[in-house]
Amino acid sequence: MTIVVGQDTSGTRKTLTVGDKSFAYYSIPAAEAAGLGDFARLPAALKVVLENMLRFEDGKTVSVEDIKAFSDWGKKGGQNPVEIAYRPARVLMQDFTGVPAVVDLAAMRDGILGLGGDASKINPLVPVDLVIDHSVMIDEFGNPRAFQMNVDREYERNMERYQFLKWGQTAFENFRVVPPGTGICHQVNLEYLAQTVWTDTDQKGELVAYPDTLVGTDSHTTMVNGAAVLGWGVGGIEAEAAMLGQPVSMLIPEVVGFKLTGAMVEGTTGTDLVLKVVEMLRKHGVVGKFVEFYGEGLDNLPLAQRATIANMAPEYGATCGFFPIDAETLRYLEQTGRDKDRIALVEAYAKENGFWRGADYDPIYTSTLELDMGTIVPAISGPKRPQDYLALDTASDAFKKVVSGFRGTESSSAAQDMTSEGDVATLERPGLKTASVEGQDYKLNDGSVVIASITSCTNTSNPYVLIGAGLVAKKAHELGLNRKPWVKTSLAPGSQVVTEYLEAAGLQEHLDAVGFNLVGYGCTTCIGNSGPLQPEISKAINDADLIATAVLSGNRNFEGRISPDVRANYLASPPLVVAYALAGDMNIDLVNDPIAQTPEGKDVYLKDIWPTDAEIAELVEKVVTREAFIEKYADVFKGDEKWQGVEVSGGETYDWPPTSTYIQNPPYFQGMGKEAGTISNLEGAKVLAILGDMITTDHISPAGSFKDTTPAGKYLLEHQVPVREFNSYGSRRGNHEVMMRGTFANIRIRNEMLDGVEGGYTKGPDGAQTSIYDAAMEYMEAGTPLVIFGGEQYGAGSSRDWAAKGTNLLGVKAVIAESFERIHRSNLVGMGVIPFEFTGGDTRKTLGLKGDETVSISGLDNVTPLAEVPCTITFGDGSEKTITLKCRIDTAIEKEYVEHGGVLHYVLRDLAKAS
Repeated sequence: MTIVVGQDTSGTRKTLTVGDKSFAYYSIPAAEAAGLGDFARLPAALKVVLENMLRFEDGKTVSVEDIKAFSDWGKKGGQNPVEIAYRPARVLMQDFTGVPAVVDLAAMRDGILGLGGDASKINPLVPVDLVIDHSVMIDEFGNPRAFQMNVDREYERNMERYQFLKWGQTAFENFRVVPPGTGICHQVNLEYLAQTVWTDTDQKGELVAYPDTLVGTDSHTTMVNGAAVLGWGVGGIEAEAAMLGQPVSMLIPEVVGFKLTGAMVEGTTGTDLVLKVVEMLRKHGVVGKFVEFYGEGLDNLPLAQRATIANMAPEYGATCGFFPIDAETLRYLEQTGRDKDRIALVEAYAKENGFWRGADYDPIYTSTLELDMGTIVPAISGPKRPQDYLALDTASDAFKKVVSGFRGTESSSAAQDMTSEGDVATLERPGLKTASVEGQDYKLNDGSVVIASITSCTNTSNPYVLIGAGLVAKKAHELGLNRKPWVKTSLAPGSQVVTEYLEAAGLQEHLDAVGFNLVGYGCTTCIGNSGPLQPEISKAINDADLIATAVLSGNRNFEGRISPDVRANYLASPPLVVAYALAGDMNIDLVNDPIAQTPEGKDVYLKDIWPTDAEIAELVEKVVTREAFIEKYADVFKGDEKWQGVEVSGGETYDWPPTSTYIQNPPYFQGMGKEAGTISNLEGAKVLAILGDMITTDHISPAGSFKDTTPAGKYLLEHQVPVREFNSYGSRRGNHEVMMRGTFANIRIRNEMLDGVEGGYTKGPDGAQTSIYDAAMEYMEAGTPLVIFGGEQYGAGSSRDWAAKGTNLLGVKAVIAESFERIHRSNLVGMGVIPFEFTGGDTRKTLGLKGDETVSISGLDNVTPLAEVPCTITFGDGSEKTITLKCRIDTAIEKEYVEHGGVLHYVLRDLAKAS
């Protein structure tokens, strides 16, 4: 591959010799010597972006003034929001978000032919890796056959998608697919793909060294920042634009410094640490900002623990959570099998170019926080937000408030804040509902743990917590303990290396014995692929309206995400997941109460089965080896016999199968003209939904299962797809017909236009309750534009492009909210939907919105970035009020995207003209 670098008008290109190889590189000290500014005390995360400016400086897209702006950033106390054009080195995808991205690329090839252009111009210009990790579902669990049966079922369900991805691998250059059953994309990235310092040949034929950077179509792309690789999640549409050579338009971010001191104490885990970090950073406010971790505490924090913290950047709201290069970075690269010459280059480059975290590392930050890791205690988080931190010894009492909140005995606002520290024990325990289970000799109750899952990218990359979980299982098994019979248990590691070291340590047999058999390698419970509960358990929960719970070692616990049968979801470390499976009930205080009894009737406490730090460290040192990583990644792109047997037909353009319910040609580029339009004022728009605070992309575009009574289910039935073959929304993201019907269809979403109704409903043009999809289609047929109203943090969560695509396809022209999360705001703009924020204290509540209003927004025909514009609301009684909205088209290039109808339309027209 060839990287096209800039003109180097400032003379910053230098040569670095490592061993017997010489590399060109772009020197930050040379930029200082050239008088471009003072960059010495920039945070390492920001230096990565600065180097990008030096490398691509061409006087047009990137100017010398852009470089100087980084010096001004330091002079202005860590703030200088200048728009820059940033070019990541590569793109990472997973299949849920990757399939629709490849669908878009295939559709763009058709589209460019329609504009008279060359289809081969639609091709990634940077390396793209797609890891198939989101499609395995836990149908089978708790037995030795679980892994193979789930894999077989995965291929049955997803063959059309896999054939399509294989076509993409043959049709596009610079596009590789990591087959199913290999691991989770972020762990494959951390353990194999990432290099910390990347190398490539430029247009002069010279080898260039530069920081490894990427964007990914999964919000937890941030995990790799633990290895000093700057990366974050973007929507598929933004990733596609980056693949096609379009720079990422961004403002120079603020950088929050998070100082870590001390060391973790006996009995605590990296998960306990990250849950406290999430809580602290959410309170601090870091949306749209970088977070960089520094301080002497990093000397006591292994890279796997750093990656856990970096992984959860979306949960604390930051663009990324970055750890600079230091000795631990080099140790991890060595352990995970990276080439010795690469490791030497990483060290030499980091020290030469000012990226190394040594004892004298003392950057300027916009603001700072500090945490002594010695104060961390065992903790979980829940029941529905990652930042709902709970010290473990308060968790059972806190569940009282969960029950009260769900039962309606407290206000909904109290239920939202039900985990405030110091307030968890103020209520007497309410009476718990119970239910018998048909054919079983046990009963379920409010708080019964029905899912306990060691899953997700967050913790299954961390051998300390996985070895810890295995030791808990071993000690429990040796005492004769087992999971409670109503708990669905599962182990879905992030890579095959995990299985290698669990087996080498003799721990997998004990995990098997207590129900944590291998179920697959991929995102399972965390993404909603928890699979069905046993029918009799599901029936008992729903018939009695029980508040069943799930405990998982993941990063997301949003409403309706984990299982349709579960109301309260808790994030926990893998060892605690095992403990909760043994206890089976959230009402049990794991710190002080017995969690189970031996067959002889002896009480067993958590302390009896909890391993020491020394036990864990000894096993990690023994079984987590460089050789294991080299062996497991030797044929990472080859796949098993099933993958090799997937048949594919080649071709420059895709032969869209007309009967497919998985892959369909989307309508975005059909009938598209050669020229862009203009932004029009919004007139006479009706309200499709009024939504509350913290509406996540899961609420907007759910990933999990759906019923035959939903618009998406009815569509599939009409196309002769039986309910058993519905699969999930996530697996059907290559079919816009399914996905637009699933937009705003989360089972827990609440439209405030309706009184207490959950699910994807609204009022249609006639005022009667109907599905959001059906109402939108009626409005669209009448030519009526639509708006959505929301509260704070609208669009939190996953980097789900379908949350914006579906919004667009329903005919929504504007989303008006109190604030937006970073990725979703960008995705809306990328699909031509304009985000607006309330100003002057106005909210949907202060305005008394009911949903029968008509909305008009003017000033859009000549709008400038971040302009304030007037919005006239005509209420149902005929009265009017004009308010001021802030238009969240943030940059000049974003305005062009909206004028074109979206970023992909912009790129397509540009490429068509060039060809």
